[in-house]
Amino acid sequence: MSNRLPPAIGCLLLSLALTAQAYSEAGLVHEILRLRIVNAAGGEIAASRDGGESWQPVGRVVRYTTQVNRRGYTASKWAAAGTVAASSVNAIHINMGYNAEEDRGIVFSVLPRDVASFPPTYSSFLSPDSSIYTDLPAGESIFGGGGAPFVGNQVYREVAAGELIPLTAGYVPACGDVLVIVLARPARYPISAVFENREGGAVSLGYSDGAQELLGWVVKPVQGIGRFLGAMYTGIGRIRASHTGVVDVSTSPVAELGAFQIVPLGHALSPEMGNAWRLTQWMIVGPLREDSQLWDGLSPMFSQYLRPDYLPDDLYAADWRNRLLSRFLVEVDTGTGWRAVPALRLSPDPAAPLPAWAETALGPAKRVRILFPLAERRSVQSVSGQACLAPDDRR
Repeated sequence: MSNRLPPAIGCLLLSLALTAQAYSEAGLVHEILRLRIVNAAGGEIAASRDGGESWQPVGRVVRYTTQVNRRGYTASKWAAAGTVAASSVNAIHINMGYNAEEDRGIVFSVLPRDVASFPPTYSSFLSPDSSIYTDLPAGESIFGGGGAPFVGNQVYREVAAGELIPLTAGYVPACGDVLVIVLARPARYPISAVFENREGGAVSLGYSDGAQELLGWVVKPVQGIGRFLGAMYTGIGRIRASHTGVVDVSTSPVAELGAFQIVPLGHALSPEMGNAWRLTQWMIVGPLREDSQLWDGLSPMFSQYLRPDYLPDDLYAADWRNRLLSRFLVEVDTGTGWRAVPALRLSPDPAAPLPAWAETALGPAKRVRILFPLAERRSVQSVSGQACLAPDDRR
């Protein structure tokens, strides 16, 4: 597959081009939750549903950090300083500036307790010395169980009398610092994102009032699945990770392995992403205009709109209907209508070659759809797995 842009796409519906910047400038945002992390051994991790008026403990800090990593993963450089650069079931990364000499983001991280058992072959970004270790499990609470932030959410330092000071470039965590992440998303929020899974296919958003917005096009369709280790902490058809250069979708049940990724053209052109053009487990997408930014780190696909959000016991809860309506869900259309992502799992052994079927496992998919939540948790208990939901109030 060539990494050159198809010539016909450059003039595709330019009059309908909707730049990603328009989303970040849309104005109104809807606050969902606040997280507060005390960066100290035994420091409390708490959540608030009332703008910080009251807090409920959800966990503890096991080990604090007083460092940042000046060599963050490549896509971290596209996040603004002082904001969430990545939100996943196995890590939260926060950008604290740009290292121009090495063209890297500067980050520190918040990690689940499972990091201690990550295998030596763990392939996701991990920076032990610049990470806050928690006692919370991967795939739950602030790591995709109801309290995960959105990429682009602002991070603050809480000072006297509860005043919040936004983190800015150059900040380095200190022992005892109280960090607050305000989870918020745009007030006008879609109900779906649809990707026509073919070269030149449309990428569009749908809204509850029937409005459709054409965002861009598919440069390279997804055909297969691969080993993306965080997928073991979420379920089939669920978002495993969202950051400024990827949306990662699991195709396997909890504790098993299989996933595919959607990446923006700008990140696909990064030197380390050559496999995204050669292998089949990546879909590459871009904006309508060839002269616009290439979607790395920009709304709506790679900032502000998506996050991991799933608990495996949802179906067994008394409020199962609202729980399911509050989650993101990914579906495929193989030509006969929308259906669940098929259960596709791989051996977790990184030394084992991918089976031949993995290269074409998603080949029949003509379209891929991300369904956005239609309900919203109102109770802080939901962050620790006990959901209490109410219908969403967006229009």
